[in-house]
Amino acid sequence: MTNIECVILDWGGVLTQPVNQAVSAWMRADGIDEHIFERVMGNWLGPVAELEAHLNPVHALERGELEVPHFEERLAAELTKYAHHEINHQGLLQRMFDHFVQSEDMRGLIYRLRKLGYRTALLSNSWGNEYPRSGWDEMFDVVVISGEVGMRKPERRIYEYTLNQLDLQANNSVFIDDIRTNVLAAVELGITGIHHQSYQETKSELSIVLGNNLD
Repeated sequence: MTNIECVILDWGGVLTQPVNQAVSAWMRADGIDEHIFERVMGNWLGPVAELEAHLNPVHALERGELEVPHFEERLAAELTKYAHHEINHQGLLQRMFDHFVQSEDMRGLIYRLRKLGYRTALLSNSWGNEYPRSGWDEMFDVVVISGEVGMRKPERRIYEYTLNQLDLQANNSVFIDDIRTNVLAAVELGITGIHHQSYQETKSELSIVLGNNLD
C-alpha cells in the first residue's frame, strides 16, 4: 500500500504549456533574439552566479528580494546591450507571462486527485508575476509562492516549509516539476519526485506511484 497523501506541483511548465514555448512567443512578439536572451540568462544562472546566489538578480527576484521594476530594468539593459536596439523595460515580465497558457489536462488531473482523496499543493518560483488564481481554493490545500515566503526552489528550506504547511512528512508526498534540479532537491529530502515532461508521462508515472488509475 502506498503511503502518499499529497501531490505537490509546480506552476510554470507543469500547470502551463512548456516554459520555452511561452518564452519563445514573448521574444517573437517583443522582437528579441532568443540567443541573446539565452546569453543573458546563462550569464546570470551559470556556475559563477550559482556560487553567488544572493547577488543573482533572478534568484533575488524569485525570493522577493528584488522588486519587479528593478529586475525589468536590469534585464532590459542586458538585452539592449547585446541586441543593439532598445528593449522596453516597462511591463517586460507581464508581457512574458501573458504568453503562458494553462494546461487543461493537468488542471483536470488535479481535480481527479482530489476526488480520489489526495491533498494537493502548489509550489512555484515566482518572477513577480500575477498568477491566474481562479479556482485555486478548490484545487489546492496549500499554495507556496517563492516571492511571498522569501525562499526559492531548489533551496531545501522551501520544501520543508511546504511540508510544514501541509503537516506531512516528506515520504508522504510526491513533487512534480519540469526542472530536474528542483525534483532532485525534493528527492534528497525524501519526497518522491517526478520530472514532468508531458501530461501523459506524468499521469502514467503518478498512477504507478500512487497505485491508482488516474484516467
